Amino acid sequence: VQLQASGGGLVQAGGSLKLSCTDSRRTSSNNAMSWFRQAPGKEREFVASISWRSTNTAYADSVKGRFTISRDNAKNTLYLQMNSLKPEDTAVYYCATARRSYSGAATQEYPYWGQGTQVTVSS
Repeated sequence: VQLQASGGGLVQAGGSLKLSCTDSRRTSSNNAMSWFRQAPGKEREFVASISWRSTNTAYADSVKGRFTISRDNAKNTLYLQMNSLKPEDTAVYYCATARRSYSGAATQEYPYWGQGTQVTVSS
């Protein structure tokens, strides 16, 4: 597996989780990375992105102010700190790597995907 996501679980509303994504083949080197999520019966949606040097980040409006994306290039690892979680954040969360140093919210921009980690927020 190239991108390995972890850190998901069951948490109560208002709680926090931190997701990690380890890139074993270093395809993220010099490339932007993002988190997406997919809830049952819904399309995969953009959550957050970060450029190669962490100079640019972007967030979906639904998570802005609650989630923080970061990366440690020395460890080939991407993170997503999720605070003030809501039941509507329940989904499988996927990490993805683009082919350029800056990237956007479209799934088509990301050729490399992790297997996903389940996040469940109870009310």
